[in-house]
Amino acid sequence: MPDSVQDRSLASRLRLSVVRLNRRLRAQSATETISLTQISALSTLHKCGALTPGQLAAKEGVQPPSMTRVIAALEELGYVERRPHPTDGRQAIVELSATGVAYIQQTISVREAWLDAQLAELSGEEREVLSRAAEIIDRMAGN
Repeated sequence: MPDSVQDRSLASRLRLSVVRLNRRLRAQSATETISLTQISALSTLHKCGALTPGQLAAKEGVQPPSMTRVIAALEELGYVERRPHPTDGRQAIVELSATGVAYIQQTISVREAWLDAQLAELSGEEREVLSRAAEIIDRMAGN
């Protein structure tokens, strides 16, 4: 099989595998009260700390008006809090509330427990291959 055909086949298989694994991980959520976009924003705040809505929108790759709606919904649920920007009165800083931190930690714990159980069924060699693949996928994703 020519390299370009093999590369397309690998791209297709990898895409489908990542989508399927992501779907299984999402299914492990303790609660389904918030959207994937909202979970992603919470995760970014958990990883990066407090951000302006514009910074959060940029990190999430969405338009600022969309992020404003996401933030408003998360604030209504009690997962984030806004406070005035220390140097720019026109802006706000968004950060996780204690409830938001607890939600993210619980979600991570549930999902990682499920994934740990799946990994425990693999051989040491298979886990090593996945460890290397995780490094490569992170690099491909720009992380």
